[in-house]
Amino acid sequence: MVEIDAGLLRDILSRYQGKDSELIPVLLEVQENYSYLPEEAIKSIAGLLNIPEGKIYSVSSFYSQFRLTPVGRQHITVCRGTACHVRGASQILSELEQEIGIAEGETSDDLEYTLESVACIGCCALAPCLKVNGNVHGEMTVQKVEELFIAEEAS
Repeated sequence: MVEIDAGLLRDILSRYQGKDSELIPVLLEVQENYSYLPEEAIKSIAGLLNIPEGKIYSVSSFYSQFRLTPVGRQHITVCRGTACHVRGASQILSELEQEIGIAEGETSDDLEYTLESVACIGCCALAPCLKVNGNVHGEMTVQKVEELFIAEEAS
């Protein structure tokens, strides 16, 4: 269970004048601080904004950028767009699953890794590509995936 900083939540809400119409920016800022939307934070926000928790869950589950579960320290996103697909994105994803020991859509128990795929990263000229914590790695190969982990272990 994550300990929620009530002062932080009050500060965030005060910037938006405590208006429930500002729920999305409030949730984005809370998520920026915790990497996801902890249940305890949702309860606190509901109480402070005087809105039902269900409304917060409805909004946070509708928009794909919100997370209700923790994200790993290494957030890996593999592009599955057409250009990446025809250039081997599936093999890259399979190698990553083997390398880090989790399947696509999962987070490791130690919260070290989260592995996801998306329809398109928007870097088709670099296909196949992936992102690690927002940093794009293009022209990936199975060998480059292995090198990426060797470099990570060395640092």
